[in-house]
Amino acid sequence: MNTAACPTARMQKLMVTTDGSEYSESAVREAISLAKACSSHLIAISVVKTNAEVDSILPQFIEKAEEETVKHLESVKDRAAKEGVNCTTIVSLGEEPYEDIVRHASKNSVDMIIMGTHGRKAVKRLMMGSVTAMVIGHSSCNVLAVPLNAKIDCRGILLATDGSRYSEAAAAEALEMARRCGSSLSVISVASSEAEVASAKDIVNKVAQAAEREGVKAALVAATGTPYEAIVETSRQNAADLIVIGSHGRTGLSRLLMGSVAERVIGLAEAAVLVVKT
Repeated sequence: MNTAACPTARMQKLMVTTDGSEYSESAVREAISLAKACSSHLIAISVVKTNAEVDSILPQFIEKAEEETVKHLESVKDRAAKEGVNCTTIVSLGEEPYEDIVRHASKNSVDMIIMGTHGRKAVKRLMMGSVTAMVIGHSSCNVLAVPLNAKIDCRGILLATDGSRYSEAAAAEALEMARRCGSSLSVISVASSEAEVASAKDIVNKVAQAAEREGVKAALVAATGTPYEAIVETSRQNAADLIVIGSHGRTGLSRLLMGSVAERVIGLAEAAVLVVKT
């Protein structure tokens, strides 16, 4: 997050998840930068994945993993301290990492979870058990997904909206961020057929009116096609460094993995994606 302005007012506590891999690096960097801009307390969490059967036979593997995780989190804490950011660390052991992340985020009243992603991958593979997708589905706070090498300058924000109450929450967040950071804002609504184009135009026009009241200029896009494809392509064309999208809230595992637009955008976009909760 390479901006001097804090993009939103509700940033007292941030949580960044890291496993020490290259895919976590961008999330850690952006989390520290965002915490610095917002004077936020940062919590860095790593989950050591456990397996009851294996661990009982070879406990030394878990001990070694814990030691390496503690060392990694201390390095994150040191990096944060150099930027003047207060950072605490959590090492958690669990069979389902997303459950530990969501539990600790709730316990600590976190305002946003920041996670890395495994970048562009086949959509079918994306739907198969992504920790990021599961955290988005089950957490009650906003989730910022940061792809490998992505940097958030808040110069170009793309809001994706379908007019639902979930999208209204995303629109409010995007407008506040654009106003506070002086960002350019693009608004897209995607119609699945020509019959829905008029509705898509109405949706983006409604956001444009709200933007005008906030003193934010908005470029409007009413597209036709597959929503996640149109959103990703528009983000590339507009050089957006942040995509803001609504979440359909808490969902069961089977529903979560069946075609969520947010998860597909995260899997394919080169820009960071902020999933906003109602």
